[in-house]
Amino acid sequence: MSNFAEISEALQKGKAKAVGELVQKAIDGGASPKDILDQGLLSGMNEIGEKFKNNDIFVPEVLMAARAMNAGVALLRPLLVKSGVKPLGKIVIGTVKGDLHDIGKNLVRMMFEGKGFEVIDLGVDVSADDYIKTAVDNDAIIIACAAMLTTTTATMKEVIDKLSAMGKRDQFKVMVGGAPINQKFCETIGADAYSADAAAAADRAVAFVQ
Repeated sequence: MSNFAEISEALQKGKAKAVGELVQKAIDGGASPKDILDQGLLSGMNEIGEKFKNNDIFVPEVLMAARAMNAGVALLRPLLVKSGVKPLGKIVIGTVKGDLHDIGKNLVRMMFEGKGFEVIDLGVDVSADDYIKTAVDNDAIIIACAAMLTTTTATMKEVIDKLSAMGKRDQFKVMVGGAPINQKFCETIGADAYSADAAAAADRAVAFVQ
């Protein structure tokens, strides 16, 4: 009997050391790395996402859970690669040019990772060219742009306009979010999705690949 429920519970409590020990125990017990990931770690992060969405927990608890998940993923990653398990897809994320805010972007990245995506985080102050080059070079399927300042949102439209000019608009789903963004802005610039919070963004990304 594998200890997936224990892994999920320890992750939800943000106990990184316990998650690492339980994951190692499951590996030593012969459990498949994919099952440990899906039924232990990702199951726990899904619970965290739901609780965060419902305001049952807040940013500090999400950060602790994400750190605990990373402790487990670090042990599983080489085994998953070896057994040929692929992520759901690759997402390029960053905060747009001229904007140095990253807490919201970091939360979204964690939720993406919690759903099983491989995330390439470009950090802050990211230009349209950097988003596009990274997405093309890494065969990403989603470009996620965050902004906290109204004055910086033009980069989001620039990403879409440049993709269209290159004939690559259909290759990527462009997701936008942040304090000054809303559904109307998303539609105006021709983005594929707007999400008001990190958990909803992750659910939308999953819907894109299904």
